[in-house]
Amino acid sequence: MNFRQILTAPNQLTLLRLIFLPFIVINLVKHDFKWALALFVLAGMSDGLDGLLARTLHQQTVLGQYLDPIADKLLMSTMFLVLSIEHMIPWKYTVVVFSRDVSILLISGVLFMIAGMRDFRPSIFGKANTFAQVAAVFFVLLLPVKAIFLVQSAAKLFLRATFVFTIVSALHYAFLVQHRLHGPALKS
Repeated sequence: MNFRQILTAPNQLTLLRLIFLPFIVINLVKHDFKWALALFVLAGMSDGLDGLLARTLHQQTVLGQYLDPIADKLLMSTMFLVLSIEHMIPWKYTVVVFSRDVSILLISGVLFMIAGMRDFRPSIFGKANTFAQVAAVFFVLLLPVKAIFLVQSAAKLFLRATFVFTIVSALHYAFLVQHRLHGPALKS
């Protein structure tokens, strides 16, 4: 890996997102939800901005292709875990999110090692799942700050959407992997 890849603006933003994570957790545990929410929003903005900068500045790197999804998964998994520990998200959502992410991580690793598969771009269901997760965490964090019916309803809606899209995207991922493994490129 070239050290200059770390110095690109998109990769620096991704690393900044990772730096935000412990401060979000600290504020959550302290029940300082305004700061936790503000930092979560900044982390989300850095996620959108790093992709835009990578394309605009032509600074797409191999490091960024791996680092960005790792930062996203780490942020969302940590948020679900801490919010469940704090009794703000029921455990069933966290278990489903973790189960899918760990399964995909393990399967991707195995497929890379045994079949050399590297193309694990998210499907439309994976993108919908990510959106539902981000929205769910946002509204769960907003609820103690602005405890109104609309925010509570949105949190419930996006948690349910997360549950559904997590399962659908996992099944779709399994279908795609099975299809790629039995596709013409891998047959002898």
